[in-house]
Amino acid sequence: MEKIVTGYGLIEGPLWIDGRGLLFSDVQNGGVFALDAEGRVTDVIEHRKGIGGMVEHADGGIVVGGRNICFKGLGDDRSVVLLDKDVTDSAIGFNDFTTDAAGRLYVGSLGYVVFSDQPEKPGHLHVIDLDGKVRTVSDGILLTNGMGFSPDGRKLYHSDARANIVRVYDVDDGQVGDWQTFASYDDVHPDGLCVAEDGAVVVAVAHGGRVDVYEPDGTLRDSLPCPLPMVTSVAFGGEGLKDLYVVTGSVGGPDDRSGTIFRTEIGVAGLPVAPCRVKF
Repeated sequence: MEKIVTGYGLIEGPLWIDGRGLLFSDVQNGGVFALDAEGRVTDVIEHRKGIGGMVEHADGGIVVGGRNICFKGLGDDRSVVLLDKDVTDSAIGFNDFTTDAAGRLYVGSLGYVVFSDQPEKPGHLHVIDLDGKVRTVSDGILLTNGMGFSPDGRKLYHSDARANIVRVYDVDDGQVGDWQTFASYDDVHPDGLCVAEDGAVVVAVAHGGRVDVYEPDGTLRDSLPCPLPMVTSVAFGGEGLKDLYVVTGSVGGPDDRSGTIFRTEIGVAGLPVAPCRVKF
């Protein structure tokens, strides 16, 4: 893997936007940043901490997670909350999320503060429809993490990092059905994920120092070693989405700034993620 940039705490939410480059967040220290093709990093959103996921919005901004799910304008001061913590009795915030082809948002809620001594309390999977209404479609998720759809849009992959599994749900035009276990782990944790155009599911393995690539049927295709153990997420980017960006977090405490972005290839291009089209 090629090291691109380092010096961050816990990097999350990698998102490729043509013309801007790779957007990413620093969960612990706050902020959203953009890494351009020449390796330059600029600030996009200042201060906001806890952003575990991001997607583009069709209205020219991005949607970010954290204490709520919020639309943020790029280059302007627009800021609109799409989903707040009062959606359920247990939600204290939100982590990763994704969109389907229509632009609905599929969002995971958190039931406890992850970096704390609080007991684990399960969160939920929610759908924000195009009109802004919210549905809760699944529960029992100990630590919601990466999400992505299959190329035909009929399967939703969803990491539960504390349960050490990747779920897969049947989805039909926004209706989410039952789930099964797509992949399972013993002493490491599936974190962020993305999907390739051939249906391969690419999973960041936190505390495992690797990225796993699965066939659509759940068979392990490949494991890519990463120089750092805390692999937090993955995203396709670059020309034709042929590059795989691998982001990591620090493991040495609050003053450790070893969070790094790496770049590699897996021999197949990424599947584009549709922009969010939730109205506000």
